[in-house]
Amino acid sequence: MSETIKHRKVSADSVAVLEIHHIDRPDACVGGNNFLYYEEGKPKLVVSPDVYVAYGVPKETDREVWKVWVEGKAPDFILEVTSKSTRKHDERKKKDIYERIGVTEYWQFDPTGDYLDPILKGRALEGGRYRELELERRDGGLCRFSEVLGLDLRLEGGCLRFFDPKRGNYLLTPEEQHQALDEQHCANQEQHRALEAAEARIHELERQRRPEG
Repeated sequence: MSETIKHRKVSADSVAVLEIHHIDRPDACVGGNNFLYYEEGKPKLVVSPDVYVAYGVPKETDREVWKVWVEGKAPDFILEVTSKSTRKHDERKKKDIYERIGVTEYWQFDPTGDYLDPILKGRALEGGRYRELELERRDGGLCRFSEVLGLDLRLEGGCLRFFDPKRGNYLLTPEEQHQALDEQHCANQEQHRALEAAEARIHELERQRRPEG
């Protein structure tokens, strides 16, 4: 389980935005904080990724856990929301497991800056082994393109954001989407009131121009 409310929120928001982003893909499964079993017949060999994305598998099934031998593969992308107390687990055990079972990209985000500097770290499989992905500085912040997701993972004010370079916008959390809808609704109401005021002014001017009698 996540360490703090902040860790839980990062995990939940990441799952939510990636689910929305993949809503039209029936061959993409997004999940998190559920068990991932990676060797048949050995139920003790299990991990629980905070966030994962897998392609080439059905989105909708009756799965409650992820079994690598049932799905035919490991997730393609995993993000762990890490902390100092989970450092050894995330840096060693989970890294070794994800590398061995073929998780293409393994990312870590340290929202409280407990030990990672910078607070985002990515690895990609190359020849069966992980190589670290060097972050780049773009648009005033650190980021790195995920070849698996087709998205940038960006650090913005200490927060992790997913950015779609094709559309040129950030993936919004459900909270941000509701806020955007509310703002649009308020803007529409303001435009409607302005239009009504303008029409009333036009009618008044027309009335004043009519000859008396």
